[in-house]
Parts: sequence; structure tokens; C-alpha cells
Amino acid sequence: MTTDNTNNKYIRLVKKYFILVVGIFIMAFAVNLIFEPFGLVTGGVSGLAIVIKHLTGPLIEGGVPIWLSNILLNVPLFLLAYWIKGKKYILNTLAGTIIFTIALYIIPVYDLQLEDKLLGALFGGALTGIGIGLIFAVSSSTGGTDLLAVLIQEKKRHLSAPQILNLIDGAIIVAGAMVFGISNALYAIIAVLITTKVSDGILEGLKFAKMAFIISDEYEKIAKAILVTLDRGVTGIYAKGMYSNKEKKMLFCVVSKKQIVEIIEIAKKTDPDSFVIVSDVREVVGEGFIEYRQ
Repeated sequence: MTTDNTNNKYIRLVKKYFILVVGIFIMAFAVNLIFEPFGLVTGGVSGLAIVIKHLTGPLIEGGVPIWLSNILLNVPLFLLAYWIKGKKYILNTLAGTIIFTIALYIIPVYDLQLEDKLLGALFGGALTGIGIGLIFAVSSSTGGTDLLAVLIQEKKRHLSAPQILNLIDGAIIVAGAMVFGISNALYAIIAVLITTKVSDGILEGLKFAKMAFIISDEYEKIAKAILVTLDRGVTGIYAKGMYSNKEKKMLFCVVSKKQIVEIIEIAKKTDPDSFVIVSDVREVVGEGFIEYRQ
């Protein structure tokens, strides 16, 4: 049993870091092949690194590489995080930062010659969204402004970390506008919006489920059909109709998005007069869905 648990833990760890590496390399691809050639500063340390590379171009041939700025900007943040949060907090984020720096170094900065800047913003935003979605799905981070926001929030408790992050990234986008122009900044904002939409979609697609409440006099038959046909648990909640003044059971169950149609069909075929309420569920932790692991 111990050996099996150890093997399962090892497999989960390998799977986590595989997803993390894939997500990070997708992000690095977007930075080096789209955002940097187009001069699109979408926030984050990588966006600030693009600004630094452009400004140092006249002083150093090619400017300071993005990967080098990324690691140099993160070093003081990690030292501060170690002092404030402790060693355990930074270990997971440190891995993401190192892998992201390596990815930026390995992937060459190359102009794909996408003549349409809007297409570049859409494509780059989508890639970044996929990368961030995968990284967040394994509860990791690449450090940078995310880490800075958390550290500032320690001192500014009245502000949330996302609010602080938006302010920091907004300031970086403004810096990009001053260096590359207002037009580029507007395209960068489009990329940010696409990134947010895509990353949210990935996370929601991984964790979303459907919740159904079923009110019917045939609750026993409906519950049995759900248990047998879908192999899903059902909970009976005692309820009382305020119009009829009759006591009855209301069924409650959580299923995948694909199964909600079958739930409705079971309820309506068993009792055409049944009342079915369907709602989205943000996340489900438990048997049959996402297992909780410390």
C-alpha cells in the first residue's frame, strides 16, 4: 500500500511539472515570437523586460536579453518574499520562475512577420491565456508581478492581491505606451483581455460542473434512475411546498456538464410535471470530481 501511494504521489508530481513546463513554454513562445517583435507590453515582468531591452538597445547591442531581465528583476522579489513569507512559500513559485527564464533563453527572439498587429495581439493573447491557464491549473506561478502583488498586499490589507496586480501591470502597460506608442498599448490591452478570457475558460473548463435541484412527487424513482444510470450520488432534502402545504423531498445532485442533459431527461421521462433547476458550479472537490490532496 505504501509503495502504491508513493508511486501515485510520484506520478502526480511528474504530471504537475509536465503541465507547468508546457504552460510556461507556451507563454515564453508568445513573449519572444509575438510580443517582443511587435513591441506589445502586456504587463508583468516579461513586459517590463521588453521595455528594458528596447531602452538599452542604444547602449548594448541588441539590448539586455529578456531572459536576463526576468531573472534579475525576480531576484530581489524572492529575497523579499523569503524574508516576509518564508522558505516554504517561495519554493513552488521559484520553480516556475526558473523554468520561465530557461524557456525565454532557449526560444529565440524571432519575428514571425505577422503584418497585422491585431492578429498578433489576438494570437499572443490566446497563447498566453493557454499558458497561464495551465500554470494556474497546477496551482503554480512564474513569480514576477504576481509575487510583488502578494508582498504589497501584506502591508496594504485593504487592497486585494488582484487589485494590486492590476495596478502594477497597468503601470507597466503605461510604460510600454511611453516607449512604443499609444497604438501599441491599445493592442496590448486587447491581448490582455484575450489572455484573461482564455485562461478563465481553461480553468472553468477543467473544474466546472452542473448542479441540479429536482422537485417531484416521483423523487424515489428519479433518484434510483440517476444512481443506476449515471452512477452519481443524489441527496434528498426535506422540503415543503408553500402553496400546497405538502411535505416532500427535493433531490440535489452535482454532475458533469455532459450529464446534465441526461439528468433532465430522466426527471422528465419519470415525471413530466417535475420541476428541475440547473445551476453552474465553480468547483467540486470530492469523489467523482477533483480529489483533494495536501
